[in-house]
Amino acid sequence: MIMSRTIDTLLEESRSFPPSPEFAARANVNDPGIYSEALRDPQAFWAKWADSLHWFQRWHTVLEWNLPDAKWFVGGKLNACYNCIDRHVEAGNALRTAFIWEGEPGDSRTITYGEILIEVSKIANALKELGVQHGDRVCIYMPMVPELAMTMLACARIGAAHSVVFGGFSADSLQERINDAEAKVLITADGGWRRGGVVPLKKIVDQALDLGCPSIERVLVLERAGAPGTITNGLATPEYDRGAWQEGRDVRWADIVSRQSDVCDCEPMDSEDLLFILYTSGSTGKPKGIVHTTGGYLTGVAATTKWVFDLKDDDVFWCTADCGWVTGHSYVVYGPLANGAQVVIYEGAPDAPDKDRFWRIVERHGVTVLYTAPTAIRTFMKWGDAYPKRCDLSSLRLLGSVGEPINPEAWMWYHEVIGGGRCPIVDTWWQTETGSILITPLPGITTTKPGSATQPFPAIRAAIIDEAGNDVTPVQGALGYYSCASGSDAPTTGPAVGGYLAILDPWPSMTRGIWRDPERFFDVYWKRFPGRYFPGDGAKVDHEGYFWLLGRVDDVMLVAGHNISTMEVESALVDHHAVAEAAVIGKSHDVKGQAIAAFVIIRSEIRYESDGLIAELKAHCAAKIGAIARPDDVIITAELPKTRSGKIMRRLLRDVAEGRALGDTTTLADPAVVNALREKYESEEG
Repeated sequence: MIMSRTIDTLLEESRSFPPSPEFAARANVNDPGIYSEALRDPQAFWAKWADSLHWFQRWHTVLEWNLPDAKWFVGGKLNACYNCIDRHVEAGNALRTAFIWEGEPGDSRTITYGEILIEVSKIANALKELGVQHGDRVCIYMPMVPELAMTMLACARIGAAHSVVFGGFSADSLQERINDAEAKVLITADGGWRRGGVVPLKKIVDQALDLGCPSIERVLVLERAGAPGTITNGLATPEYDRGAWQEGRDVRWADIVSRQSDVCDCEPMDSEDLLFILYTSGSTGKPKGIVHTTGGYLTGVAATTKWVFDLKDDDVFWCTADCGWVTGHSYVVYGPLANGAQVVIYEGAPDAPDKDRFWRIVERHGVTVLYTAPTAIRTFMKWGDAYPKRCDLSSLRLLGSVGEPINPEAWMWYHEVIGGGRCPIVDTWWQTETGSILITPLPGITTTKPGSATQPFPAIRAAIIDEAGNDVTPVQGALGYYSCASGSDAPTTGPAVGGYLAILDPWPSMTRGIWRDPERFFDVYWKRFPGRYFPGDGAKVDHEGYFWLLGRVDDVMLVAGHNISTMEVESALVDHHAVAEAAVIGKSHDVKGQAIAAFVIIRSEIRYESDGLIAELKAHCAAKIGAIARPDDVIITAELPKTRSGKIMRRLLRDVAEGRALGDTTTLADPAVVNALREKYESEEG
C-alpha cells in the first residue's frame, strides 16, 4: 500500500520512566553530550569504536561513500574471530566464561574463552580438511548448541563466509538458500530438541540435497539428539527419522573435529571482505541474501552491545534469539563476544517442560541483561503472572525488546512483572539489513516511554518522510540530532507526525547489498527516496522527538481516507485487560476502502461471553483512539499465524479475512493455524 500523505497517528502515550539516579551513575554512558559530539563528526565517532578492535593493519580511510555502496575502514585488515576470542585469551582471560548453555532436556555446559579458542581452531582445521578456503560459503543448519556459534566463528577464522539457515526451515527453503549462496559445505546435526520432541535436521538436509544442491561437496554432522532411546539428562530421545548416511559425502563431527590440531592462525581479512550472508524474506517471494562484511559490521555490533545494554564485566547476558536470525548473529555471537561477555544460550522452547522455563534460566544462571521479542512477551502475558512470580528474577538489571514494535501494555507488563519496576527497558529498532541497532534508548540517559524506541543511536540520523519525499520530522529535539523542517532548535508541541522512516547517512554495519543482485538492492532500499535509506517501515515522531515504530508500511490501512497503523490499533486492543495479543489487518470495504479486522488472543485467566466481549473490544478501540479506528470485525482465536521468528503474517490474515486462496505458508510456524482461522472467520461471517 502507498500512503497518500502521512500516517495518521492517533494513539497517545503519556507515561514515562527516567533512569534511576543509581543506574545512571554507573552507566557506561551518562552524558547526553555524546549525541551532539557524534553528529559533529560521525566518522570520528565510528573510527574511535573501530580503534577499540584489533587490526592486523589499520585503515587509511574511514568511509568511501558512493550511494548505495559504502566502504568503511578502507585498507584495514582484521579478523572477526580473533576479535571475539583470541584477544581476550591473550589479555589473560582464558578462564573467563564465554558461553553458559542449556539444552532443552536440561543438560548444560559452561565454556570458557580458552576452551572456545581450542574448539573453534579444531573446527576451522576440520573445515580446511573438507576443502573450505578463503572466500568459500558454508551453510550452517543446526540447533542452538554451542557448536553453532563456534562454527560461525570457525568460518570467520579462515575467511569463509557463513550462511546460517534457521533449523526450522523446510527442505525447500534450505535448498533455495544453499543454491543461491553456492555453499560448498553444509554443517548440520542429527536433530535438535523442541518441546520434548526432536526436529530431524539431518533428514531435512537429505531432502534438500535430493532436490538438487550441486555446489555441496561434503556434509558435516554433529550428533546432538542421538539415536532414539539415548538418555540425555534422564530424558530418552523419542523416535525420529535420522535420515540416511551417504558415504563419501557425510562426515561425522566426532570423527573429524576431535583429531584436528588446536592451533589455527586467523586469516587477515580486508575490512570489506564478506563475513556472512543471511537470508530474509522478500516481497516477491524470493529470499534476499543480505550481505555483511567484516570491519564495519563488527564495529557496529561491538559499539551497540556495549552502550545499549550497558554491558559490564560481571553481566550475564541473554539474548533469546536463535542464530538463524540476525539478532542471534549480532547479539548472541559477534557483539557480546567482541566485548568479552558471558553469554547464555538456550536450545529449546520457552514452555518446555513448563511455561516458567525462561524464568528458571534467569534464576539459575543469574542473568542480568535479558533481550527478547515482543511476541514472546505477549505470550508470557497470556500465560499469566504466576509463572515468572514463582522464580527469583532479582538478578535482572536491564531488559531489552527486539523484532517488532512493542505494545505499551506489553512494555508495562515486562517492566512490572519481569523487571520488578526497577529495570530500564531498551526497546530497539533495527533489521537484518542494518546489522546493528539504530534506534534505541541509552539506558543511563534516556527517559523511556512504553512503546517507543525513543532516539537514534549516536551518529545515526533518522527522519520521517512524507509521500512526496519531504522531511516532515517535526522537531529539532533536545539532543540535537533531527533534521527539522522549521529549523527551530526547541521542541514543539502538538500531535505526532507519522510517515515513512528513513536513515539519512551511511553507518558502518549497513548491508553491502543483496548477494549477487545489486539492482534489487537499489530498487528495494534506495530508489523510493533518493539519497536516503528506506527500510520499509512507518514511524511517527512525537513533540519530544521520540520515534514510535508503526510496522511495515504494507501494514498501514487506508480507512475512509485515513492512513492508520495496524500497530496502533493492536496496542489499543492489548490495552484491554482481557487481551494478551492482537493482530489487525485492513480488509476491502466498498465504502471506506478498507475496514479494520482484528484477530485477538484472550488471556488465559479471563472467562468471557463472546458477543459481549467483542462489542466491548470494539468500543474500547473507539474510546482509546477514535471512532475511525473502531474495528468492523473482531475474531477471538487461540493462535495467530506467525513466521518462525515470531512475526505475525498479516498477509495471510488478509487472505483469511477476504476469502482469497492462501499464499506461501512455508515460513509459518504452524500452517494449520491459518486454515483454522479461515474456517472460524467464514463461519462468523456466514
